[in-house]
Amino acid sequence: MSQNIESRIQELRDEINRHNRLYYVEARTEIPDREFDQLLHELIDLENQHPELRTPDSPSQKVGGAPIEGFTSVPHRVPMLSIDNVFETSGIVDFDQRIRKLLDVESVDYTLEYKIDGVALAVIYEQGILVQALTRGDGQTGDDVTHNARTIGGIPLTLQSKNVPERLEVRGEAYIANSDFAILRAQQEESGGLVHANPRNSTAGALKLLDPALCAKRKVRFLTHGIGDVQGLNFETHMNYLEAIREYGLPTTPGIRLCHGIDEVLQQAEVMMAALHELDLEIDGLVIKVNNLALREELGNNSKSPRWVVAYKWERYEAETQIESISIQVGKTGTLTPVANLAPVEIAGTTVSRSSLHNRDEVERLGVKIGDWVIVEKAGKIIPHVVRVELERRSGEELSFEFPANCPECGTKVIQDEGGVYIRCPNPNCPARLRESIRFFASRQAMDIEGLGIKLIEQLIDAGLVKNLVDIYDLHQQQDRLLELERFGQKSAEKLLQGVENSKQQPVWRLLTGLNIRHVGVSNAQVLMSHFLSLEQISQATEEELAAIDEIGPVIAASVSDFFHSSYGQSLIQELKSRGVRVEEEREQTTANSTQVLQGKSIVVTGTLQQFTRQEIQDAIREHGGKAASSVSSKTDFVVAGENAGSKLAKAQSLNVSILSEAEFLKMISEYSS
Repeated sequence: MSQNIESRIQELRDEINRHNRLYYVEARTEIPDREFDQLLHELIDLENQHPELRTPDSPSQKVGGAPIEGFTSVPHRVPMLSIDNVFETSGIVDFDQRIRKLLDVESVDYTLEYKIDGVALAVIYEQGILVQALTRGDGQTGDDVTHNARTIGGIPLTLQSKNVPERLEVRGEAYIANSDFAILRAQQEESGGLVHANPRNSTAGALKLLDPALCAKRKVRFLTHGIGDVQGLNFETHMNYLEAIREYGLPTTPGIRLCHGIDEVLQQAEVMMAALHELDLEIDGLVIKVNNLALREELGNNSKSPRWVVAYKWERYEAETQIESISIQVGKTGTLTPVANLAPVEIAGTTVSRSSLHNRDEVERLGVKIGDWVIVEKAGKIIPHVVRVELERRSGEELSFEFPANCPECGTKVIQDEGGVYIRCPNPNCPARLRESIRFFASRQAMDIEGLGIKLIEQLIDAGLVKNLVDIYDLHQQQDRLLELERFGQKSAEKLLQGVENSKQQPVWRLLTGLNIRHVGVSNAQVLMSHFLSLEQISQATEEELAAIDEIGPVIAASVSDFFHSSYGQSLIQELKSRGVRVEEEREQTTANSTQVLQGKSIVVTGTLQQFTRQEIQDAIREHGGKAASSVSSKTDFVVAGENAGSKLAKAQSLNVSILSEAEFLKMISEYSS
C-alpha cells in the first residue's frame, strides 16, 4: 500500500473536520457545498478501496453506518432534569429574588440564551472519542441513539484538541434548521410520504430511526448548552465551559450573553427577542442560568428541576399565507428594507398583511419568492416574521426577487455597510430619505411641529417647497405657494407656520434627536445634552471623549463624531442656527433644572392614562428634571401606573418600587410648580 494513499486519507480527514468546525462552530464557510461534497466523496472512495484504513472517528462515518435492531435504555450518570418555566417578566424577577435570598448576595451574574425547540441529547466522549449519545428519556434513563448521533452535524466524532478530559458529557439540543425542514417537507410531498408538521417532530422521529443513513438524510444538527458528567476537567463558570466546548469543536447555542444582575437580563431579553428573525431554527423562549458553577452546586435541585435555572417561555402562534409582492422601503437613514406584502391572515387575534424581510441576506437565507406560501410566526408580543417557505406548495410560477442596485426612489447606486448587512441609499437628498427624515424631525419625539404630518410633507416635497430640513424654516416666505396646495387653507397654513416657529425654542436634545444621526435616539440625545451645553461642544469633543460617556459607547460615539465632522452635518447645523433654531441650552435654565422636583429620578410609565398621551407625560417628566425610562429595574424611582397596567406594574411591585397614580403624579409636579 502506498504511503501516499494513507497520507492523502489523513489530509482529507483533517480538511473535512476543519470545514465542519468552520460551518457548525464558527458559522462561516470557505468553500461551496459542492467542493465539500467532493472532498467527502474522495475520502469515502479511498476508504472503500482500503477498508483497513477506515477508523470509527473518520468524518466518512457521519453519513450513516449499518442499521441497528433496537434501542437500549441507559441510566444517566447525572439526571437530565427538566427546568421550571415562567411566562411573564415578573416571574424572572421572582426567580432572581429567590436566588439572591438563598445565596444571601446583592447581585448574581446570569447567562441568557435562546431556548431551542428541539430534542434534548447527552453526548459522551471518553479520551476525546465519541462513545455514546442518549436521549433525555424520563430524566433518569435515556435511549442510546449513538448510531444516529454520529450522523448529526455539530457532533464531532473526535474532540479537536490534544488536551481532552478523561470523560466529557455535553448536553444540548438536536434540531433541524427551518431552511432544511422546508426542503425535507418538499421531498416528503413529492414522494407521497407523510409530511411532517414541524421541525421538532421531524427531529424526534429522526433520532428514533434504526437506520442511521435515513437519519443523515434529515440533516439533524446539534447545539451545546449544558454540562453533564465530567472527569478530568474543571470549569469555574458556564461561560468558561462554553468557551472550552467551542475549542473542542462543538457548537454552542448562538448569541449567549453574560448579564451582571437581573436588570441586565431583562434588558438583553428584549434585544434577543427582537432578533429572533435572524435565527434559522425554532425558538420557544429564553433560558436564564446562574453563571458560577460553584453557586449552582450550592443552590442544588428540587425534586423536579435545578434551582439555578429558569425558562422564560412565550406562546408561539403561526399561520400559512402567501407573499403577494415584495416592496422596498427607504428609511430616514437611507436603509433599504424589503417588505413582504402578504395575503391578510389572522395570527393571535390580529390581522397580519405585511412582514419585514429585514435585509438582502435575510431574503437570500429564506429563499423567498413572490407568490410563495410561507409560515409567518408571532412569538409572544414580538412583531410577525417569516419563518420558512413552504417549498412543497410551489407551482413554478413564483418570481425571484432581485434586490435593487439603485435606490427605487432617487436612482442613486446603493452601497452596503462596511462589515454589515444593511444596504443604503447614500444620497442625503433622496426623496424617500427626505420624506422619512422630515416626518421624524417633526414627530412628537423630536421637534414636535404641529400640523406637519406625512401627507403634507409629501405635498411640500412634490411642490418643491421643501428640499431639505432647513427649508421647513423658510416656509414663511412661501405662504402664497402654501395656499395653492390641495385642501390647504389659510388656517392650516397659519397652524403650520406657528408650529414651525414654536419648534425653534425646543430643548436642544429634541433637535439632536431629529437630526437622524445613526444610533442616536431620544435617550442618547438626552444623555449627550446632559454632558454638553451646545451642539458646538459636541462637535469639539473627540470620539474617545464621547465613547467614555456612560450609555454612549464606541459605536454611538463614532456615528456622532462622523456626523459632526462631516460637511453635511456642519452645514446643516449652521443653516438651522441661522434660521433661529436653538442649538445651545441657556446656562440659567440648566442651573434651574438642577432643583426640579424630579431631578435625577428615573420614572417608568405604564398603562392607559386619562390626561396625558404617552409622549406628553414623558415630556412632563423631562421638563421637571426626571428621566423617562422604558423598563422597570431596581434603579427605578417611580412607576406611574394608568389603567390596564401589565407586567411593568407587577415587576415594580416585586421590586418594591414606589407606584404613583396619574393623579398623584399630577399633584407632585403641580405642587412644585405652585
